[in-house]
Amino acid sequence: MRLSSSLVRPLALVLLVVSVAGCSWFKKGAKGDYALAPEARPLEVPPDLNLPNTSGAMQVPGTGQAAATGGAAVAPAAGGFTVAGSRDEAFARVGEALEAVEGVTIASRAQLLGTYDVSYEGASFLVRVSAVEAGAYVSAVDPRGLPATGAAPAKLLAALKAAIGG
Repeated sequence: MRLSSSLVRPLALVLLVVSVAGCSWFKKGAKGDYALAPEARPLEVPPDLNLPNTSGAMQVPGTGQAAATGGAAVAPAAGGFTVAGSRDEAFARVGEALEAVEGVTIASRAQLLGTYDVSYEGASFLVRVSAVEAGAYVSAVDPRGLPATGAAPAKLLAALKAAIGG
């Protein structure tokens, strides 16, 4: 049972063509992004970071204290006091009173922000004048934006309250 060479050649040719063309074992193709070099892979962004934060997108500005301070609510600090009149008038009166207090050094003043950067009895803090419904609120604030604590801020606020009449 010998196969003739005329039959073996076409059969071998068909077998070769089918095995190379139709078999995925011999095919080298893309295996996905993980097969690429690390520098060539696309950037993967976690799902919570590819969308903008919209939690405060539809907040309506309030009235009163928050609206008068540009939308930021000003919580009265311990030891602060309220002065009648506008914030700008109170800012000017606080500046005059600060200049009259012995031992106060005014490093800078920012009327737009309503703050005086002061040093008093070895402590550095801000004296802030903010608009409230009843007029202007004068308080002492530390560099972190928290109410200033300690003897020096309390003593200075008491002197300002006595000078301005809050």
